[in-house]
Formats: sequence, structure tokens, C-alpha cells
Amino acid sequence: MAVIGKIREKAGWAIGLIALGLGLFIVGADFFGPKSNLFSNDAEVGKIAGHGISAKEFEAEVEQIKATMAMQGQNPTEQQLQQIREQVWQDMIFRYAYQPQFEKLGIGLSPEERDDMIAGDNIHTSIKQTQVFQNASGQFDRTMLDRYLDYIESDSARPQDKQLWENFIVNQLPQMRMREKYDNLLRTSLYVTQAEAQHEYEAQVAKVDAKYIYVPYYSIPDSTIKVSDDELKTYLSDHKNQYKGDETRSLKYVTFPIMPSAKDSADLKSQLVDLAKQLAVAPNDSSFAIAESEIEVPGNGSYQVIGALPQEIQNTISTLIPGSINGPFQDGNEYYIFKYDGAKDDSIPSLRASHILFRADKSASDSVKAQARKQAEDVLKQIKDGASFEALAQQYGSDGSAQQGGDLGWFSKNGQMVKPFETAAFNFSGSGLLPSLVETDFGYHIVKITQPKTYKKYKVAVIRKSILPSEATRNEVYRKASAIASQAKDIASFEEAVKKDPTLSAYTADRIQPQATSINTLVNSRAIVQWAFKDDTKVGTVSTELFELDNPSQYVITVLTGKSEKGSPSVDAYRAELTNKVRNQKKAEQIVSKLGDLSGTLDAIAQKYGAQAQVLTGTDITMGSNSLPSVGMEPAALGKAFGLKVGQKSKAIKGENGVIVMEVTKQTPAPQIADYTQYKTQLKQNKSFSVTYLAGEAIKEDADIEDLRYKFY
Repeated sequence: MAVIGKIREKAGWAIGLIALGLGLFIVGADFFGPKSNLFSNDAEVGKIAGHGISAKEFEAEVEQIKATMAMQGQNPTEQQLQQIREQVWQDMIFRYAYQPQFEKLGIGLSPEERDDMIAGDNIHTSIKQTQVFQNASGQFDRTMLDRYLDYIESDSARPQDKQLWENFIVNQLPQMRMREKYDNLLRTSLYVTQAEAQHEYEAQVAKVDAKYIYVPYYSIPDSTIKVSDDELKTYLSDHKNQYKGDETRSLKYVTFPIMPSAKDSADLKSQLVDLAKQLAVAPNDSSFAIAESEIEVPGNGSYQVIGALPQEIQNTISTLIPGSINGPFQDGNEYYIFKYDGAKDDSIPSLRASHILFRADKSASDSVKAQARKQAEDVLKQIKDGASFEALAQQYGSDGSAQQGGDLGWFSKNGQMVKPFETAAFNFSGSGLLPSLVETDFGYHIVKITQPKTYKKYKVAVIRKSILPSEATRNEVYRKASAIASQAKDIASFEEAVKKDPTLSAYTADRIQPQATSINTLVNSRAIVQWAFKDDTKVGTVSTELFELDNPSQYVITVLTGKSEKGSPSVDAYRAELTNKVRNQKKAEQIVSKLGDLSGTLDAIAQKYGAQAQVLTGTDITMGSNSLPSVGMEPAALGKAFGLKVGQKSKAIKGENGVIVMEVTKQTPAPQIADYTQYKTQLKQNKSFSVTYLAGEAIKEDADIEDLRYKFY
């Protein structure tokens, strides 16, 4: 009955996570926030494959999920609401874009197959990975699933649990399974020819040594190269297939962090000095500390084992005098004081230990257990011979403590640990390494007692407060931000106003999607995105309001620098990238002209050009690397190198990072082999990673999805 109770307790959120989280499997999600004009009769939040999604249809499905959460006693947060809306949108993309494609291919899901994935011999991965169906070792436990299924079919099952489960098996699970079938169909249809495999083999094995001149584009200052809008338009027209015509916005912005001042820190410290006096004479110091502390301190004012105390107090507890008031102390962005009320002996001992677990569950075979035990004994011997316990714990540990060098922290002899582990640890005298392995249902443990057992508990009343910006500090930051905003009327004046203050920096955010909720590192910046996508926000418009963001607290001023509409990529949307491309083209022409006819040796050519021309060498360069040593990704130069003879010099190559002149000094052709199966397999695996993504993108592109949710949320 205890297991069933735990299942009932956790079923709601566990299955809810399946329904909500895995509903986003088609693509990743950006999220949204609410608006008010949602329910006008003709309002549409988007269109998918010609099907107009009305605001009422969309919101009805959102409300259905919210109602289910309400049955669970949950009121969704704004972030959860954004996730729900994204889940509903992705469900609609599946329904109107993916489902028709699956039907054309005859992909479906029979009731028998669905039952098999839920309770048969082929349990679906999403169920196996749900925590409520896993044992203490994190492994799928069929008996826990069977108990849950019995519960969900019983009269005692809560309606909300039934509804969540029904949503999962009727909607989410079939979607996942049909997508898996579609992806598997694509993967199994992949074919790699002999010629492709041979080319891949040669790209990995054939090598050249080369000497080359490299003149980087950065050797010519950007300020000396002027780029016109006409040139940008021409480049975009010539390379239009490389740039997508999505609806996007580009911004420049400046932030004004709202940070506590030195005076704010000093004022809080002074406040804690006064509180320390009151704490000293408080009739009930524990209640006083809890009431005055802004930050929760677990067990505040009660007798606790030393390991439960804040770390900074643990370090000094042995030197403290009962009744003493200590502090104020600064801990990062906090101040704290505490009163030490002494220690007492308890009937239950506590200690601190570390371990290295070699996992071999009780259900494991004898051979697995024997292998784990042998490895554990070998590592124990290394530690006895002087090896670092912590380093070996990080290397061999198979649980979460491994990253902390095996540290388990403090624990009491009250059933926190499994019985064999607890018995071995508390029977050990003092501190140090236990001489023998400890076997439990989880496997074999090497145990080290880092703090010996103690019966003492300590009583400490703590007051902690965060150092926060005062109203005066906030007003000063607001004044500074407002002054900059008043000077900025367009892009040029915005940049000029920022330059005048050396403490400020302007940041760029290019091609923001309409559904974005974050801009670079500005989290929860949905309000800025909505402003950027307003119809009356034109390129060059500076925000008339100061956007106030949290985490961290700051004001933001922004200017719209570019916008593009769906189907027609614009210069404004890609201005920075296009400017760099055209500028590099012009630099390349200057460099090629200055290099001249390339007569003589590479060293002589470089010397004639000047100090900006570097002569570099590379050995064992392969075609598959796409990279030149000390230069970077340069596929054109690599391709040219593999077409040269030894001693032959290339023409000047206008590369990605600069102009390059290649000369091959040695060639090592790939030896002939009879079997290219290995390379066929590699290519097929590489292609399989991308084919399903590309197919999904093709389905969505064919569906001509128009997402207008940003106008409402």
C-alpha cells in the first residue's frame, strides 16, 4: 500500500511531465505571454497547411490542459502557461502538417500496438524513462508500471490522474510512435554508393603537407572599407538561396544593471548590527531569528547535527561560546548574524562520509557482481597504496556523489542510508578508510569516514538578509537610463549617446524570431520582442519606455535596426552579416592586387607584400578536416591543395578568413582497399542524424506555417 500511495502522490506530475514535456518532441520551443484581444470573432493565431487556427480553437485546447492542472490543484505559472501554449501549437502542427503525410504513407497505430507499448512486451521508452516507474537505482521496474495500471483502472483512481493518462495514451504516445515510424522509414531508405564511400575514405586517409601564404582580412582595418546599400542589395540578390526570408527583427540595446551600491551594503550591515543587539535579548531567539531572516535557513533555531548548519558556521562552531552573538558577516551578496545557544548530546549519532559505488544491483547476474567486486577491490588497493580517494571517486563512482569526490555529506543513524552501509559506517571508530568493501543492494562501496561520528547537536539562531538596491539606488539608475533614452532618437544618436558613457556597451541581437522570450542573455524579455514586432515600430525607432527586467534586475533601452518579412530576405535583417561579406570581398581584391603575379618563392612573395603576410606550414592535412592549421575553416584552399602537384603553387584563393596561396610539399595518397563497408556505415550514420530533421523541416515548409501567436501572447 505504501508503493500505491507514493504512486498516487507522484502520478499527477509524473504523467503530466510526459504529456507536457514530450508533447514538444517535434521541434524545440520558444514561449509566449498573454494579451487581451484574443477572442475577436475573426482572430487567427496562425495557419497550418491551409487550415486557419482560430484564437478560440487554440485557447480552448490551452484551457483544457489548464483545467486538468487545476484538478491536480495546480495553478500554472507564466512560464508553464507559455509551455502549454507551445505544446498546443506543436500538437496542431502534428495534426495538420505531419498527420496527412503519415496517412499518405500508410503510417498508423493499431489499438493492439498501442497496448503493447503500454503494457506488453515492448514498453515505450517514454514510459520506461518516467521516474515514477523506476526503482531506487534509476532502472525501469515493470512491477511499478503494473501497479500504476491497476491503480488507474480502479475506482479509487483520481479523475485527474485518469485524464492525464488518457491524454498521454490517446494523443502523445501515438504521435511519438508515428513520428518514430516515419523517421525509421527515412533512415532505412538511406543508401550510400561505393563511390561515396570511396570518396569518404580518401577524404579521411589521403594527406598532404603544404606551405602557404595567409593574409588575414583583419589585417586591413574595417574603417578603411566603405560598403554601400546598393552593394549589400547586390550581394543578397546574388546569394539569396543562402538567406531565409523569415519574419524577424534585429535590435541594438544597452543595459543598466540595478546593483546595490556601497551605501546599500553599509546600510544593511548597520541594520544587522542593530538586529544583533535585539537578538541577544530576545525572549525567544529562535522565533525572532526566523521572523527577521529574509532567507530561509533550514532548522533555524533548533538543535541540529553539525552537517545541517550553514557551512561558514560549521567551520567555527568549535570556537564559539554559548550565548554569543556573532557577526555581521558578509557572504557574497548577503549579510548574516547568528546566536550560538550551545550544544547537547543526542541519542542518535551522525558522521560525514564519502564513498565510491561500483554498481551491481541485487538483480544483476553473478558474473556482473563478480566483475564489479573485482574492480572495487582493485581500486581499494590503489587507495591503500596512496592513491587519491577523491580522484578515483570521480573516475569510478557511479552515482551523483562522484562529481564531489564521493562526498555524501553528514548523515545520521536513522535509516537515511541502507542498513549494511549504515552499520559499517557507524561501527567504524574514528575517521579514515574502511579496510573492506561494503556490499549493499546497489553494489559494492569503498567507504571513507571524513568526520567521525558524534552525538552532539548544536543550536544556532541565524538572521540572513540579501544586499538589495535601495529605492535611491534604483532611482539613480533610472535617471541615468532616462538621460540616455532622451538623447537617442534614431540608430545614429543611440550609438552616439552610448559612446559618450565609457561604462556602457551596446549589444546586438540579429534576426529575433516573433515567438522568442529571451534576447541573447536577457531572459524573460518577451515585452521587448513584442515591442519590436508592433506594426508601428519602424527601423530606427528607439523604445520610448525603459524596459525593466529581472534576473538580473536591469533597465534596457533598445533601437530597432532591422526587420524582414516572410518570403523576402531583406538587407536590414542581415545587414551586419552582409556588410562583413562584402567588406571581405573588397579586402580580398586589395590583397590579391598587392600580392601581384606571385612569381618567386612563397617567402619572397610574403616579404614583398609586408608583415601582414604570414608564411605557414601544415603537415598531414586531410580533405575531411576542412581546416588549415593556424587559419581555420578553409574548404576552398584545401580543395585546391589536393588538386596540386608537389612543388606546384596555386593562384591567390579568396577564402573565408583571408587570402591564401597554397604550395604542396608532400603528397600521401590513400592506399587502395577492397572493402569500403566501414565508410559506408559512417556515412549512413552521419546522414541519418540529419535526414529526419530535414524531412521535418520540409513538411513544415510545405505546410506554409504562419505563426501569428506573437500578436496575442
